Amino acid sequence: MKNNLKLHINGRDHEINIDPSTPLLYVLRNELKLNGPKFGCGLQQCGACMVLIDGEARPSCRMPVGTVLKSKITTLKGLIGNDGALHPVQKAFVKEQAAQCGYCLNGMVISSVALLEKNKNPSDTEIRQELAINICRCGVHSRVIKAVKTAAQDL
Repeated sequence: MKNNLKLHINGRDHEINIDPSTPLLYVLRNELKLNGPKFGCGLQQCGACMVLIDGEARPSCRMPVGTVLKSKITTLKGLIGNDGALHPVQKAFVKEQAAQCGYCLNGMVISSVALLEKNKNPSDTEIRQELAINICRCGVHSRVIKAVKTAAQDL
């Protein structure tokens, strides 16, 4: 059954008429056209659908939208400043060329932002542990670690 739901996404309030059990990813992509988060496995196991929920990186593909009505949600697009400047993590990923096909990129960037919010100087092991949920078939992992360290220096 559809309800009018209010969501706070990327610093703006949105009101949508949708079933509260609808996965957040579907709301972001299909209703609000925020296409940073990707549909990967659909089982919350690959990290392609990551978003920040109150600053924590969380998969959105199975998360009912009704469970995040009072949360601050940030997508990849929400990391961009009002002046159009990329977030330091996004800049570092570009600088270190830490993307190939780009499908995992959303999750890698979102998880990296969450990590650096908690830990300004993570070790390689801490980066690997935090980003373990983000599956990448292209093998850019060493570049991702380098990008996270570059971003840490710029924050």
